[in-house]
Parts: sequence; C-alpha cells; structure tokens
Amino acid sequence: MDPRPAPAPPAGEPRGWRLRLADWLAQPRVQHGVLALIIVNAIVLGLETSPTLMAVWGPALQGLDRAILGIFVVEIVLRIVAHRGAFFRDPWSVFDFLVVAIALVPATGELAVLRALRVLRVLRVLTLVPSMRRVVGGMLAAIPGLSSVALVLLLLFYVFAVITTKLFGASFPDWFGTLGRSLYTLFQVMTLESWSMGIVRPVMEVYPWAWAFFVPFILIATFTMLNLFIGIIVNAIQRFAEEDQARAMAAGPALPTPAAGAPLGPQAGAVPGLHSDLHAELRALRTELAELRSALGAAAARGAGGGHR
Repeated sequence: MDPRPAPAPPAGEPRGWRLRLADWLAQPRVQHGVLALIIVNAIVLGLETSPTLMAVWGPALQGLDRAILGIFVVEIVLRIVAHRGAFFRDPWSVFDFLVVAIALVPATGELAVLRALRVLRVLRVLTLVPSMRRVVGGMLAAIPGLSSVALVLLLLFYVFAVITTKLFGASFPDWFGTLGRSLYTLFQVMTLESWSMGIVRPVMEVYPWAWAFFVPFILIATFTMLNLFIGIIVNAIQRFAEEDQARAMAAGPALPTPAAGAPLGPQAGAVPGLHSDLHAELRALRTELAELRSALGAAAARGAGGGHR
C-alpha cells in the first residue's frame, strides 16, 4: 500500500482513532521497520535451506521466522482496521494480504509445496519501496504493448518454423522433423545459445545457403524484437512514473490563496517565508536589470563618442 497518511477530516471535525492509526502506520519509521523485518526474514529463509545451519540453529531460525510472521499478521490486521474497505481496493495491499496469508496455510500433506512459497514474503519489498513499485507498475502497464509484439513474434516463429520443417526436416529430423521441434530449435537460435556451432554450421554442411535463412531470422527475432520489448517497457515505466508523480502532486496540500487586501507576508502562505523569499528574488532581479541597463547605456555612449572622433 502506498505509505501516505490518511486524508485529514474537514476543519472542526476531530480526527478519529482510525485516521491516527493510519497516520502511524504510514510513518517512515514504521515503514522502515517493516522493511527491515522483510530483509531479516529473507535472510532467515535463506539460512533455512542449509542442512548444516538447521542442525545447529534450526529451532532458533524457525522461532524467529514465526515471530516475524506474527508481526506481519499484526501489521496487516492493523491496516485493515485503519483503512477498512479501502484496504482491499488497493492492489498492493491485496498483494501483501495474499503473500502473508499463504504463509499461514498449513504446509502438510499435499500442501507441502506451499512451504517453499514462504519466500514470497520477500516480495513485500516491492510494496514498500516506491522506485520498485514504479518499475512493477510500468511493467504491468506495458503488457498491452508487449502482447502485440508477442503476437507478431509468434506469427514470425510460425512462418519460419513451417519453412524450416519443409526445407531441413528430412535431413535433420531431430531439430526440424516436426513443427514443434522446429519451433523449439528456432527459439534456441533466437536465444543465441549454440546457434552457430550447434545448429547452423551442421545445417550448412548439407545446405550451404542456410546462412541466408538463419541470419535474417536472428536479426529480426533477436535484435529487432528485443529492442521493441525494451522500448515498450521503458516507455511504460516512464509514463507510469510521470502519472504517479502527477497524482502525488495533485494529492499534496495546496497553498491557500490570501484574501483581498491581506498582506503577502509569511503568515499568508502554508510555507513560512515563501512570499518574502519571492520578494527578495524579485528585488535582486530588478537590481541586476538596472545594472545591465546602465552597462548597456555606457557601452552605447562610448560607441557613439568613438564614431564622432
């Protein structure tokens, strides 16, 4: 959840305990504390993968893991109490809820695989670090554009796979014998994994002109499509960051407009000294303009005197 304090109530209305609780949860020290616990929990989960460490420190590590999980549960409950229905309307809050809830499911029997999913709690870092949130949000916003590029790439793969099956399937049935094998081989070629010595050069021993097929495929599928993917993701991340910044500025406190006839002193604005600073800057600009006019006038007078001589 975006760690911003709850909106203030109208003037004259007392702040409720839910608003005070939401403000407390949004305080930097609380957010940093939760972030530190997430990092410690990630280290503990990594240490639990070592049989040697578990043989010596197993009970202590498991106890620390359960204690941190308990703190996470309390934090989620407090956020639900503070924000009520708004908690489940925020995607990041729902993500936190699901990640913590998975860790509470008994990992026994058929659900033993869920024990490995406890490490998903580390992903809560994404909800607490704004820069990471922007990256994830930008990647999600890029999905429509990426899907279009993926469809073009899929069509390209299908066309080239049909061609390779027809051309090279008889001589290289393990690589191009069927449409599925051709698709997999072309995917390997696209990743540039042993594409030359492992696939293309053996094919060229039978079909010397095969390079004219594989080189354009690599140029199109690997370099062109990859750059398209990168461009779409970068553009989406930049656009998401700009929109997030615009939302933050719109949600920020607005400076009150002074009443007619009110003095433009520090007491007239929300930021102390704002108007006095502006006035000082204006006076300095006027002084610099006057000096510039004097210098220009003096230069023009000297130029005119030199012309008469």
